[in-house]
Amino acid sequence: MSAFLFGHPTHVSATTSASEPLTLFESLIKECQTRDPIPVAVCWPCSQVSLAGATEAAEAGLIVPKLVGSDPEIRTVAADAGLDLKAYDIIHVNSEEEAAAESTEICRAGHAKALMKGSIHTDLLMRFVLQKEGSLRTSRRVSHVFIMEAPLYDRTLLITDAAINIYPTLEEKVDIVQNAIDLAHMLGNQEPKVAILSAVETVNPKIVSTLDAAALCKMADRGQITGAVLDGPLAFDTAVSEEAALVKHLSSPVAGKADIVVVPDLESGNMLAKQLEYLGGARLAGIVLGAKVPIILTSRADSAESRVASCAVACMLAHS
Repeated sequence: MSAFLFGHPTHVSATTSASEPLTLFESLIKECQTRDPIPVAVCWPCSQVSLAGATEAAEAGLIVPKLVGSDPEIRTVAADAGLDLKAYDIIHVNSEEEAAAESTEICRAGHAKALMKGSIHTDLLMRFVLQKEGSLRTSRRVSHVFIMEAPLYDRTLLITDAAINIYPTLEEKVDIVQNAIDLAHMLGNQEPKVAILSAVETVNPKIVSTLDAAALCKMADRGQITGAVLDGPLAFDTAVSEEAALVKHLSSPVAGKADIVVVPDLESGNMLAKQLEYLGGARLAGIVLGAKVPIILTSRADSAESRVASCAVACMLAHS
């Protein structure tokens, strides 16, 4: 993929002048449309926003959805929303639990190249994704990454992990960091700058996240994490603001230019991402990495636009 997704985009469409670059997600969708749509198992699309997200991604030429859920319920939702489902397969199941099991099996058997969360709860879906038998496990720890376009930041920002690993250990953070680096590579940034976040910029034995940050940076020095420049601990302001780093007399190859921020735990990451979205006007896509197929894991409150953008990320991952 073109590296413009991590800098200033230059692709233009028929309706966009050369002086009006496409936004991140428009650029990503446009590039995906040059490739074949991928089959996607959509687990329990029984709300208007989840069903609309799947059908809009299909209409955009990104996915071929397999709708796994209650047939009557899906058709009722479609009728209420004015959606035409004639072109899509509906695989009937009686419950959310059956939908999670069936969707996982469809992906495990190779009949779908990605799994998309509908209006089902994340915990229930991931229970089947990670079960011991017939799961989508790999040797890599699964983790979630938000791909973010923030109005006041001049580059794509990846935030991890804000949805899967609640209080990750140092060992688990190694995979979380590597998953995000691999995603950055797929998006065109071959040497992303990774900020390991904490509340301060110095190692403090009383703050575990600073110890983890120091260890992760040393592991990168020793080749245990590859493909990126790591620094930490960094507070969020110094990670994204060169001015803040200057005021604090902080010399760092990452400060003010972070492409990836690694949060200490799910709570802080989830709050950070949603604050940026709801108060800062950021646009988000979300993806789970480390499984046999990419998992499009959006919030039940996310817009159809966010779901379409997340499908575009999954499409690029499946093709890569």
